[in-house]
Amino acid sequence: MIDPATVIETGNQTSNPPEVALESNSSSAEQPQFDEPPSWIQAAIAIPAVYSALHNKPVIFSLYICHAAEALTFNQEYRNKPYATNVLSFPAELPDFIQSATDGFTLGDLICCSDVIEQEARAQNKPSKHHYAHMIIHGFLHLLGFDHINDTDAQLMESIEIQALKNLKIPSPYEAVV
Repeated sequence: MIDPATVIETGNQTSNPPEVALESNSSSAEQPQFDEPPSWIQAAIAIPAVYSALHNKPVIFSLYICHAAEALTFNQEYRNKPYATNVLSFPAELPDFIQSATDGFTLGDLICCSDVIEQEARAQNKPSKHHYAHMIIHGFLHLLGFDHINDTDAQLMESIEIQALKNLKIPSPYEAVV
């Protein structure tokens, strides 16, 4: 078990730059540009708990940004939930011998709903880019096996998210914005 207090120390871990295959079906002007998600993920990898969870695997995953109707379809089909959600994570289930990009390795797929993320950002009075960064980091942590089903796991995941966002000079998403 990782102590949430230990995630606040960032290290100088090195790894190959994250490869994020970004595709969008959203026309939102607020959605991330192609060069932004890799830097957000790199801020998370600087945290020892995240770097350790990678187990020396390459940081490769796809990110699909869609509208609410499509997010609703995905959420109904894969989670039996009748609403669009901000981010869905689909960790890859690959055989152990696939370990590199040349083998076709991927951590999995993230789906972000631009409509939901931007609506939440407005409701929370924060910049959309900050909320996109948070949701993409959140989804990335799910690809690595982090979760928030119980209070201990939720506290750990939130601690990692707070530190990763702090690395990006983004305020904690868990503090009230006035």
